[in-house]
Amino acid sequence: MGPSALCLLIAAAALPGGLGGASQPPSTSTAPRPPLRHVGLRVVARHLDAPVDVAGVPGNGDLAVVEKAGRVVVLRGGRVAGALLDLRGRVSTGTEQGLLSIALDPRYPAHRLAYVDYTDTAGNTHIARLDTRTGRLQTVLQIHQPYANHNGGGLAFGPDGLLYVGMGDGGSEGDPLGNGQNRSSLLGKIVRLDVSRPHPQPQEYAYGLRNPWRLSFDAATGDLWIGDVGQDRYEEVDRLAAGAPPGANLGWNAYEGRAVYRRQTIDRSRLVWPVAVYSHRDGCSITGGAVYRGNAVPALRGRYVFGDYCSGSIWTMPAGGGRPFRLDVPAVPGLASFGEDAHGELYAVSLNGSILRFVARP
Repeated sequence: MGPSALCLLIAAAALPGGLGGASQPPSTSTAPRPPLRHVGLRVVARHLDAPVDVAGVPGNGDLAVVEKAGRVVVLRGGRVAGALLDLRGRVSTGTEQGLLSIALDPRYPAHRLAYVDYTDTAGNTHIARLDTRTGRLQTVLQIHQPYANHNGGGLAFGPDGLLYVGMGDGGSEGDPLGNGQNRSSLLGKIVRLDVSRPHPQPQEYAYGLRNPWRLSFDAATGDLWIGDVGQDRYEEVDRLAAGAPPGANLGWNAYEGRAVYRRQTIDRSRLVWPVAVYSHRDGCSITGGAVYRGNAVPALRGRYVFGDYCSGSIWTMPAGGGRPFRLDVPAVPGLASFGEDAHGELYAVSLNGSILRFVARP
């Protein structure tokens, strides 16, 4: 990997239909942007048990950290201050299984509800409502998984108040069951749930995904950003503009990135190309991130930040479209996730046990 631009990444402007509809343009401000070399990482916690996700708790500076083996712990001042959930012994423990993510309800200060994604001991996916006051957990959606990999795992609330769920294609290799393009299956989809209802029914929002491990919404524009893990050649970043109608086809398993993977007849009228793609010369498993809207790191404002689990490299690109660049920060081993705190500040999660915060440096 070179120290500056990732040459194999393809910017959205070069891709027909790449944005999935109109989105807000980048800022027209003429103020100079601070150089990206003024971005650093600072470790804020160590010795966690295989953390895979982090989210800010509204109303204070606490962080909710998801540990793969089944706990959600509260991180306060860099130390574990208790647990919101303990499912150890009730989740499967395969490489891509476990307790995978958390999303706090937008009305969390009022009713203390959160949602988690985990695989049970049979390997099936549960999206469950957690009452953090009592520890009560209630499954609101259960999906059978035919294989032990490609479980997805991304959770995020959209500006519409719905919970968006990233579901992988069900696993094995190459999507042998054809779930990505099969619209009668919930596998290989972005599904949304109206969790304000007692028994929410899943609604397909996008299809043609292989393994959307992480997804997020831009707090300023409402655009949905997805890091979809590739097969053997390419990793991709997808973006669906705020207000885009349901039914976007993100291509898998007809395409991997922009390359043909399996020739087949698909609905090309719904096809949305990735906004960025990189080859396996630069990594092997994308970790989707977030558009930074915080205040502590001016150089990152309005930029999407993402990385790769295998290489630990981190890249950033303008949210309005443009060329991705690698950040001049140390590689993060086992880069499993990114997350935002209650003030929009950005964190990286290492499966090796650390939480790191993005900071400004001289």
